[in-house]
Amino acid sequence: MRLHTQEWGTGGRVAVLVHGIMSDHRTWYELVPVLTGRGYRVLAVDLRGHGASPRGRYGPRLFAEDLVETLPPAPEVALGHSLGALALALAVPELAPARAVYSEPAWQLAGADGSLDPALFTLFKRSSRALAALSRPPRNGTGDPNGDRNGDPNGNGRGDGDGGSGSDTGRLDARAVAEQEALERWDENTALALSSHRHVDHTPEKAVVPSLVQASDPSMLVSAGMRAELTRRGFEVRTVPGAPHAIHRDRFGAFVESLSGWL
Repeated sequence: MRLHTQEWGTGGRVAVLVHGIMSDHRTWYELVPVLTGRGYRVLAVDLRGHGASPRGRYGPRLFAEDLVETLPPAPEVALGHSLGALALALAVPELAPARAVYSEPAWQLAGADGSLDPALFTLFKRSSRALAALSRPPRNGTGDPNGDRNGDPNGNGRGDGDGGSGSDTGRLDARAVAEQEALERWDENTALALSSHRHVDHTPEKAVVPSLVQASDPSMLVSAGMRAELTRRGFEVRTVPGAPHAIHRDRFGAFVESLSGWL
């Protein structure tokens, strides 16, 4: 399946971004200016069942096959979050990026302790309280490496640049709207389908290309034991203490700092 893809920049290097469940390409709006500023052409997909991409059958392998069909081979860097990291890991042998980054990868869909059921994510479409929690402001206020989070939901890097509360409030409002729109467009059958795969361990046997695993601490998906095992399998593992599952969303400065040397 060919996926809807948003593109920014004209650089000679290619970076591809793959979002997590319930989201779409707009989740990367703060990262895009960082990458284009470093000379990347950035491609961000909407996974099947998300955003403007088609609907259909759902499963980890299908998500991965879509990436191979849609994205150019051998990008300089490929980064996936959660479900996107699962799809990316399955696609990497064919996609062949120079470097892969897996942020809070959902390689064990049942979670580190085996108790998570992806079907529960359907509650987000039915609960205003859950949606409010999903759209909460970032925990550390400002978040980019310079303490100034400018940019619109489409990743164009716009903002008034003064770092003031008015700019910050407008940014958060725009982000909340984008997240609600993504949630409304999300096909919850993706979560129901993934439920049947929750006890399958999709952790790669080895790092096929130079690979970074980025984990929050504590993490509901990447336990301390798993981090040690991933290191043994050839992955570099970096933790972001105190970060929630969506590190790029709620701790952006720490997220970018954790990517040092990989972008």
